[in-house]
Amino acid sequence: MFRLPRRHAIASALALAVCASSVFAQTGWPSRPLKLVVGFPAGSSPDLMARTIAEPLSQALGQPVIVENKAGAGGNIGADAVARATDDHTLGLMINGNLTIAKILNPATTYDPLKDLQPVSLLAVSPLVLAVPAAQAASGKAFFDAARAQGDKLNYGTPGVGTVAHLGMELLKSKAGISPVHVPYPGNPQVITGLIGGQVQMALLPPGLALAQVRGGKLKAIGVTSAGRSSVAPDLPSLSEAGVAGLQLEIWNAVAAPVGLPKAHVQKLATLLAEIVRRPDIREKILNQGWQVAGTSPEGLAKRIAADTAAMAEVIRKNDIKPN
Repeated sequence: MFRLPRRHAIASALALAVCASSVFAQTGWPSRPLKLVVGFPAGSSPDLMARTIAEPLSQALGQPVIVENKAGAGGNIGADAVARATDDHTLGLMINGNLTIAKILNPATTYDPLKDLQPVSLLAVSPLVLAVPAAQAASGKAFFDAARAQGDKLNYGTPGVGTVAHLGMELLKSKAGISPVHVPYPGNPQVITGLIGGQVQMALLPPGLALAQVRGGKLKAIGVTSAGRSSVAPDLPSLSEAGVAGLQLEIWNAVAAPVGLPKAHVQKLATLLAEIVRRPDIREKILNQGWQVAGTSPEGLAKRIAADTAAMAEVIRKNDIKPN
């Protein structure tokens, strides 16, 4: 009977052990409840997204998925908690800024999104809606013509310095040739109040917030910031249809993990999350929350992070934007 030399037999045994260990890592994880950290309060858009995916993800993994809210600093407190986790059972549901320009905007940020976190999956995306008071010009072209004529006599509202709404409006200003002045508010509810009251004349708002006010006749929607029309608001034109060329801006929610989480676990999560968000019942829930499903691979999210980081970093540098 043929026998391997001893050194070959040992090498083969080691190889088999490594393979067995890899299989166990993929099938034996998670071994206890997973924690899904959200850097925003209960009832916020990221929180709703997290709770939408938590139950089906728990069913798929065979372990509870517990949503934990660590609100503050635009989601960066939660992101930092994920970056510091070493238990292999902590994930984060994050927004654009937490995974892109957090450190660029504020060098004092305690984590580096590109070094301390790794992408898992881009869950869903949404354009912003350019909303104006209900009495404003009926068409996008008329609105922009009037805004150019009024220069810095107009104001725009955002939920704070460095938010996607703020950076997006600065990008819109450069693309559309308008120059309204920034007025930061504590949050989007106050921005909407400012719009209705006439303290600000425009704002970029999430569709879920803007469309309710538009349907109620309190605001008017000029268009959306996606390259074309969006399934989230199919009746609204893109701003390119109003003559603003080259503008493409979306907000998004994604799942990220500590950089030390093994790649096998990350891939397993990404595959499951993509399947979950594409389920018809989950897709409908997410659409009703104002989002269009994505469900990417880790590589797909990494590409999106790189592209958005480059675009928004340029806006920050060009406008010398500093944190509050």
